[in-house]
Amino acid sequence: MLIPDAEVEHIADEIISHALMPTKARLDVLHVASAVVGSVKYLLTQNCRHIANATVLPNIYDLLESLGFARLLICTPAEFLGDPDNGS
Repeated sequence: MLIPDAEVEHIADEIISHALMPTKARLDVLHVASAVVGSVKYLLTQNCRHIANATVLPNIYDLLESLGFARLLICTPAEFLGDPDNGS
């Protein structure tokens, strides 16, 4: 078992090596990896370019699961709270 810092780096490296987020977004990748290692259930973010990106998220979820981590929900606060205009 890796120590937490090394585990965060390992997950971040995996996300980047699978081209799920670009190297230039390393801080965003570390944000996700830290949440995973910290067993966060919900990661709310306004960053839709790299983190809450609906195109990339299924692949990130699959990768994290293949690495043995429980799924966390990554979304924007508005998505998490639901749309008050449609009764969610």
